[in-house]
Amino acid sequence: MAKIGVFDSGVGGITVLKEILKVFPKERIIYYGDNKNAPYGERTVENIRELCLKVGEFLVLNKVEAIVIACNTATAASLETLKNRFPRIPVIGVIEAGAKTAYKTSTNNCIGVIATPATVKMNAYPKSFQLINPDISVVQEGCSKLCPMIESGWENTLENETVVKTYIKRIPAKVDTLVLGCTHYPIIRETISKYFKGKIVDPAKETAVFLKKELFLNTVEINKNNEGTCEFYVSGEIKKFKKVAENFLGEKIEKIYQINL
Repeated sequence: MAKIGVFDSGVGGITVLKEILKVFPKERIIYYGDNKNAPYGERTVENIRELCLKVGEFLVLNKVEAIVIACNTATAASLETLKNRFPRIPVIGVIEAGAKTAYKTSTNNCIGVIATPATVKMNAYPKSFQLINPDISVVQEGCSKLCPMIESGWENTLENETVVKTYIKRIPAKVDTLVLGCTHYPIIRETISKYFKGKIVDPAKETAVFLKKELFLNTVEINKNNEGTCEFYVSGEIKKFKKVAENFLGEKIEKIYQINL
């Protein structure tokens, strides 16, 4: 039975977890939401790496056989660092999957990315697209307000929708594909789709597929008999995290614990 570690700066990684659960319904999954230190998108790269290394150590101590960085900002800041620190297990981010899916989806190679200011500042997506096809035109928009609003429990108020509309209106009309470059954003995909009429890419599904390939390549045995389990650990307040996570997952969370690393 494989044991998979998944982490994010808070509740956003639940969007990736949901896809992983579809691919691995019978595995043991440990999810860590560092909501006490959220949002990562407004921290320095060095600080983000420090936080991610602590979470990585926690997951490895719990004997996970793979780590999924279910956060674009954390992926951009710490993917290579975590790979170097934990060379014996696969460490997977979400940016490569998002870039490849967007490239396949776009018809004019003009792609937009909405993400945290930190992800935009690190040029994580333009760098990834450059490796795929140097001719891709990338437009980025840093959305500093969205993560805190989603972490607090999103409501479809006029005020919230105005914030989304303001960000999306900054994306040029020529952009035909928009990458949700933060794992929090699929939670409000319905609202985003009101103002962006092109194709929207959520990297979560491709990340889950890539994880399956990595576990196969590392000859990790996949469980086919027993029911899977999912344990949640959060560094900050539990009640709000649990409510938002349950709403998106569509099921109750039974095992959730507070632990500050």
